[in-house]
Amino acid sequence: MSATSADFAPSPDGGRAGEGGSATPLLRVEALTKRYGPRIGCADVSFDLWPGEVLGIVGESGSGKTTLLNCVSGHLDPDEGRVLYDTRASGVQDVRLMSEPERRMLMRTDWAFVHQNARDGLRMTVSAGANVGERLMGVGARHYGRIRGQALDWLGKVEIAAERIDDRPAAFSGGMQQRLQIARNLVTGPRLVFMDEPTGGLDVSVQARLLDLIRGLVRELGLSAVIVTHDLAVVRLLADRLMVMKGGHVVETGLTDQVLDDPQHAYTQLLVSSVLQV
Repeated sequence: MSATSADFAPSPDGGRAGEGGSATPLLRVEALTKRYGPRIGCADVSFDLWPGEVLGIVGESGSGKTTLLNCVSGHLDPDEGRVLYDTRASGVQDVRLMSEPERRMLMRTDWAFVHQNARDGLRMTVSAGANVGERLMGVGARHYGRIRGQALDWLGKVEIAAERIDDRPAAFSGGMQQRLQIARNLVTGPRLVFMDEPTGGLDVSVQARLLDLIRGLVRELGLSAVIVTHDLAVVRLLADRLMVMKGGHVVETGLTDQVLDDPQHAYTQLLVSSVLQV
């Protein structure tokens, strides 16, 4: 069954207008479920994401947060549920019912995915400029000068020096590789970005610089984002709203500061207290 505008109307028990005044969520996830045999990856997860909103998903390893992110972003096929997206051209569409070419184009243009390991999101055998330019070529750009110009512009936005444009990612530090991956993802102007532990494995000082960069870009570009992390400091800084997962289920959700400052579920209380004790 295809999605309709009525399907996508704000729910009376929790829907809200987005920051830009939109009455339609950019993304709606309904009853998403993924099983691995007898084990539950995620179970009956539903949420709305509004234009310009950042949703953080937290939980310990094995909580289901990465499975959920991969199901929503199209990297993994769920067993049940719907992922509805308010596309630019055709309005609300069920992403799971799109044709393969339609999904690929969506992921090249309006969606972006930032991997924890930057090498998973980069082509390590080509230059930094080619990594950024390749995504532009994937949506039809062909003029070499303009492609290189846009690549230079985005390297500047992510604080990579222009003279490094012809260097390969292997010559970059981990933090620079992550910033290059962000440039590669954002160059086509997506409205929705999925991030899987974007600061994982980086030194604390590098994490702080990257978080400042991500926060600035999200606000400047009006991006919506879904960020999976185990680090509560990351969601405190970046996320408007927070979902806490345990055993594949959402156990608590709410505004980030409310959840972290006054957690209601025992598991959330344990997560918050474990950070305070460090």
